[in-house]
Amino acid sequence: VGQSYLSMLVNEPDVNVGVGNVTFEPGCRNNWHIHHAGYQILLVTGGEGWYQEEGKEPQSLKAGDVVAIPAGVKHWHGAKANSWFSHLAVECPGENTSNEWLEPVDDEHYPKEN
Repeated sequence: VGQSYLSMLVNEPDVNVGVGNVTFEPGCRNNWHIHHAGYQILLVTGGEGWYQEEGKEPQSLKAGDVVAIPAGVKHWHGAKANSWFSHLAVECPGENTSNEWLEPVDDEHYPKEN
């Protein structure tokens, strides 16, 4: 939902980690997704956003916050309604990794308040 921008900072085949700079416009969020056999670390660099794991309450994020997402955890992340949001996404792969993109985050799961 909304517009996001991705700039890969590290994406070399011989390096066993990927780093992307991701920016979300206000109100933008990605779909629910799962990283299989690898994990992801979010390093928040600017703005304010949300992170939510399935079955848990949304977590408010601001510059300086760090989120470690284990393999197999269904989650989403994105900007708050009134703020741009940027983070570095560090992909720490395991063997036979993949990302499974799922349904959009509906209004029931997207927090209305900042």
